[in-house]
Amino acid sequence: MAFMFFNSLLLLLLQISCSRFSLALQENSSATVRSGQINSNSVLVALLDSHYTELAELVEKALLLQTLEETVGKHNITIFAPKNEALERDLDPEFKRFLLEPGNLKSLQTLLLYHIVPARIDRHSWPKSTSALTHHFTLSNERVELSGDDSSGEKFIGSAKVISSNAVDRPDGVIHGIEQLLIPRSVQQDFNNRRSLRSISAVKPEGAPEVDPRTHRLKKPAPPVKPGAPPVLPIYDAMAPGPSLAPAPAPGPGGPHHHFNGMRQVKDFIQTLIQYGGYNEMADILVNLTSLATEMGRLVSEGYVLTVLAPNDEAMAKLTTDQLSEPGAPEQIIYYHIIPEYQTEESMYNAVRRFGKVSYDTLRLPHKVLAQEADGSVRFGHSDGSAYLFDPDIYTDGRISVQGIDGVLFPLEEKAKEEKKTIKVATVKPRRGKLLEAACRMLVAIGQDSRFTSCRL
Repeated sequence: MAFMFFNSLLLLLLQISCSRFSLALQENSSATVRSGQINSNSVLVALLDSHYTELAELVEKALLLQTLEETVGKHNITIFAPKNEALERDLDPEFKRFLLEPGNLKSLQTLLLYHIVPARIDRHSWPKSTSALTHHFTLSNERVELSGDDSSGEKFIGSAKVISSNAVDRPDGVIHGIEQLLIPRSVQQDFNNRRSLRSISAVKPEGAPEVDPRTHRLKKPAPPVKPGAPPVLPIYDAMAPGPSLAPAPAPGPGGPHHHFNGMRQVKDFIQTLIQYGGYNEMADILVNLTSLATEMGRLVSEGYVLTVLAPNDEAMAKLTTDQLSEPGAPEQIIYYHIIPEYQTEESMYNAVRRFGKVSYDTLRLPHKVLAQEADGSVRFGHSDGSAYLFDPDIYTDGRISVQGIDGVLFPLEEKAKEEKKTIKVATVKPRRGKLLEAACRMLVAIGQDSRFTSCRL
């Protein structure tokens, strides 16, 4: 009897321990679900798979998925999703372009978070009249106003009409379809400020005088030419200027403020040299010469364009200690490799193909670098110290172009010619008749010899 009681007690204890173990497993599994990835039945997954594709695409472009995953892990959410037509056709194209600019990512995030409330708002909890308004804070820390029409049963969020209540209903959130996009005041203010800046930006008035960049004089309007008359200009003036006179145009200004950050672009092209490989020595010199990098950044910020002929590491390794030991030698070497024009591999090759030899100005005045065609490429410098265009268009962004070459260029040193001053002694050769006459006068005056008395004086 005691044995049977002991067995039943042991069985009861085993059942209690098993039930506790199963509860612990369930708690751990739920914790892992919350700390891990989003469940496949989540409202976020439903948003990405729903017919609100335009909104889902904007959420991905705004990099908000991780933020929304963390929000869903804490509490339910309500998403007010505009229909695709509201984002495709009904939205102002200029405002849409403003939202998609990379510099306006914060405005896009604020706009999307304005459509999400960190609380569950079902169709039954919606106010039924315009007098009974409710306000909710969104994830952008701005309030939205919910209202309803008791007679028609329509629901509104702000001025947007709800066209599909509880379009998507999930355990962690709900999605309501709305008729138009909700625009918070902060985003609208940013857009208005940007549009006003563009409207007051400097615009060249019509009829303003134009200056010829070649002659630096005002361009005069050409006189009218009768039909069938011969051309006014010679054929050489009518030809399009060569690539050396008209280099490749630099890309337009970028960024939200439409101006260049010169120092950022200099750092960008130095980083590109390092990632490209084989130009670490050139990048190291530019990093160490902070004054040179600062000057290049200032020039780029002021609107100038630069083309850098970058020698590779093998060429830089051939430099001797004497060539680098003199004060200012590294700066002078780099200055000779910078052309104050925006040139690409195509524009320089077209130039040497057309003109044979082209001399480009450098920042090391007054020295120029010679370019000519050789073996289907561009060769810089002279015969002894020439370098070929080895890696074309390493960096062609903004106002800086970087072309890799396989040698270090040096200008031809102008040796001063010493003028030898030769002293010329003027020797006058007397005529024979004058000498004989002088001798006769001397002898007659002395009277030593009567033979010379007949000399003609």
